[in-house]
Amino acid sequence: MSGVPLLDTLNGRTGSPPPVWLMRQAGRYLPEYKETRKQAGGFVDLCLNPELACEVTLQPIRRYGFDAAILFSDILMVPYGVGRRLEFQEGRGPVLDPMESAADIPVFDADAFNARIGNVYETVARLRAALPTEVALIGFAGSPWTVASYMVEGGSSRDYAKLKGWAYGRPKDFAALIGLLVDATVEYLDRQVAAGAQVVKLFDSWAGAAPESVFGHAVVEPTAEIVRRLKERHPEVKVIGFARGAGAMTRDYATATGIDALALDSTIPLAMACALQAELPVQGNLDPIALVTGGDALKAETDRILEALSGGPFIFNLGHGIVPQTPPENVSALLKHIRG
Repeated sequence: MSGVPLLDTLNGRTGSPPPVWLMRQAGRYLPEYKETRKQAGGFVDLCLNPELACEVTLQPIRRYGFDAAILFSDILMVPYGVGRRLEFQEGRGPVLDPMESAADIPVFDADAFNARIGNVYETVARLRAALPTEVALIGFAGSPWTVASYMVEGGSSRDYAKLKGWAYGRPKDFAALIGLLVDATVEYLDRQVAAGAQVVKLFDSWAGAAPESVFGHAVVEPTAEIVRRLKERHPEVKVIGFARGAGAMTRDYATATGIDALALDSTIPLAMACALQAELPVQGNLDPIALVTGGDALKAETDRILEALSGGPFIFNLGHGIVPQTPPENVSALLKHIRG
């Protein structure tokens, strides 16, 4: 055993209690985050400020003692890094200049990319130096399909009509955009691992928007290429994949991408999760609203997941990120219940 519970689980070990961390464990539900956020200015400024980004990453580790810290950043650092305009507007979320044609697809320049977002790598290095040795450090990136959705749509979308229009009707342009994002994501994760990340996670948050006929070349194949190229550079690094909303296509994602562990959203039935766990470690999948609710409902949902998945390699987490209205004391209660 490595002495790092998360890494042991990713190497196939079954432990009791399982390691625990939560998506968006650093963020708006914590009063200390809100105070730090005020110092940063804009959200992009916070992501690119190594001192403050390191601080907000460490806040939930100090408060709760999670088994892993995940770099505080955003999946849209990659479009920002390749030169696309990015801002976060209150009440609206991320806003980018929507891509209209192949002429809008940048040529990837690794040196320019790293110069633009190099502060993220400094944050990773500061975190590795600051964290206890038993706490794993997770780096991350958005997966190409999800990041492409923001770039083509110009922000969040309800129907992903423009992105699907590219995938269906402009396959060469779509392939060029995905290719750019594969190149940039490999570089981004490579530099995070070089700076000290022991695990990386790929967030395909909108995988569920990819129709079956698109899912293979838009979600599975780019993920597989990122994993392959990253492991050529860093054979030891572990990759957690998260294809949110993929439903029945989750099995193809798990088996065809080369990921080391599968993060499950809250819609995946536990029977399916158990079947997938026979093939690789799984992570998940408490509904974030159960965490908001707390009390007996939280305990019951937690027990249901633990009873189903504790017999194999398992990381306790949510099925998506902590929501802002989550009472911090409910997170404490969750950890106490899991750890006994």
